[in-house]
Amino acid sequence: MNREDPRFVASQDVSLNSGQNLASMDWAEFEHLIRQLFEREFAAAGGEVRVTQASRDGGVDAVIFDPDPLRGGKIVVQAKRYTNVVGVSAVRDLYGTVQHEGATKGILVTTSSFGPDAYEFSKDKPMTLLDGQRLLYLLQRNGYEARIDLQEAKRMAANA
Repeated sequence: MNREDPRFVASQDVSLNSGQNLASMDWAEFEHLIRQLFEREFAAAGGEVRVTQASRDGGVDAVIFDPDPLRGGKIVVQAKRYTNVVGVSAVRDLYGTVQHEGATKGILVTTSSFGPDAYEFSKDKPMTLLDGQRLLYLLQRNGYEARIDLQEAKRMAANA
């Protein structure tokens, strides 16, 4: 696996305030938080997670390099800090990116949820859809305290 890519940028650690609303956090911080989370998830197996630059990233927010010979490989991650349902177009885009990048898998993470078409499209494809509730579970499992309140985030965005 080629770990050299000019799109990679330095990782930043994100500190969550207890009970912080993920749906209203800065999008760049959200991407780095997702990198941190997957780094903890894959570290025991010797995995490495790299985050990409904000623009011209080719639809890739992070890349996981998993050395496991059975389930590993290059995994591309797309993080969507959304307050609305993620539609099938985002899933199709990620699937195209998985193929273009020569990755073994794609993971689409959102603070929201996925529509039924998104789940239907991803069926039998090397993709994982991680909705807000499953994201909170993974965060909690890794020692993070956070919450997702989509309505609060929508109100904050409307008042900004």
